[in-house]
Amino acid sequence: MLKGQTALVTGASSGIGQACAGAFARAGCRLILAARRRDRLEKVAAALRAAHGVATLALELDVRDRTAVDTALRRLPADWAEVDLLVNNAGLSRGLDKLPTADPADYEEMIDTNVKGLLWVSQAILPGMVARDRGHVVNIGSIAGHQVYAGGSVYCATKHAVAAITQGLRLDLLGTRVRVSTVDPGMVETEFSLVRFHGDAPRADQVYTQFPPLSADDVAEAVLWCVTRPWHVNVAEIILMPTDQAAVYGSHPRGR
Repeated sequence: MLKGQTALVTGASSGIGQACAGAFARAGCRLILAARRRDRLEKVAAALRAAHGVATLALELDVRDRTAVDTALRRLPADWAEVDLLVNNAGLSRGLDKLPTADPADYEEMIDTNVKGLLWVSQAILPGMVARDRGHVVNIGSIAGHQVYAGGSVYCATKHAVAAITQGLRLDLLGTRVRVSTVDPGMVETEFSLVRFHGDAPRADQVYTQFPPLSADDVAEAVLWCVTRPWHVNVAEIILMPTDQAAVYGSHPRGR
């Protein structure tokens, strides 16, 4: 169903983005892979080409930089310009400090990446989808877009913003055949906590010891399911949780 379609995945050098790239490659998609870490990105692209024989284009890209996004995406080579699938995955959390004492730079980085970056990439790609009257945007949200926890006020605000943008975009695109979905996972074992805790690996590892979390592949499978429905079916939202996590603060400490 997806064979030959062009998929653009942001944050594709690791975690959920890399897993989505792998799922699309197995489905026969051509891949535009965007991320900041060019060395890791090129390794992912080369591995997917070798394993699945799909064409790949690696873009070193910081989604926070609107000029760079416009330059890279509005000027794609002609044979890559028609993007069929967009996965807005680039995102991060920084710290768990409470708002009065948190580092403002952490807040700026989360807002610039999780909200503005999603907007810049979407604005660069959507006009082409609308003109062709086809396409699918999948935004990677979070359970944090539905609930709020102590120390996560701004990260949760950014994911609530993703939910609102996703809903608004569906309204903006009504009358076209461009679909918009959000996949909102609970705890997923990726580099998320390592980034949140500024490289403190022991602290990050402790996050995933209470119960078996989701894997990046679990989330990628949900994304793939969204984009392989018949064109008249739009999966608006998937909330994907580990069995032992019922809410942000509601979990069963089973151990790994």
